[in-house]
Amino acid sequence: MSDDPLYSMLGFTDSEWGLLVGLPQSVLTAASAATPDSPRKTRAETAAGLEVISDARASASTLVAAVAGAIVSRVGDPEIGEEPPVIEPSDPIAYAEDVLGRAAEANALLVAKAEQADAETYKHWLVEIAESVVGAASTGGVLGIGGEPVTDTERAFRDDLAKALSD
Repeated sequence: MSDDPLYSMLGFTDSEWGLLVGLPQSVLTAASAATPDSPRKTRAETAAGLEVISDARASASTLVAAVAGAIVSRVGDPEIGEEPPVIEPSDPIAYAEDVLGRAAEANALLVAKAEQADAETYKHWLVEIAESVVGAASTGGVLGIGGEPVTDTERAFRDDLAKALSD
């Protein structure tokens, strides 16, 4: 049995692992902040994203399962009612641009160092997180009736994320 951390055994440095572990929650935050919503809708979006993150602990991908486990151990397990604080960036546009830049960096890292199946699963997972967040609560409408299921800015963030993660 080795004393090396799992990320080291997967071929990543500490800073590279930090990028891979930090990115899913950043995607969640950027997707939620793409369109300003009420606190109730923001909580629903956060819960939807955290559920996708939590569920990934059972992924067949060793990389995705390890990243998801690291995130849940840091922010709390929604399956047992732990709720991390909702993060609302002061400049959502700049935050989204930063997240997209880190996604492109993670893409290059994964192409260089990860098994292809793990890399593809991780990238798909990030887009799945964004998709679940932007679809979790409609925007506009009255008393929860009507409104847009996914706004143009939410759709643009999701699409830009997928583009940043493509080879």
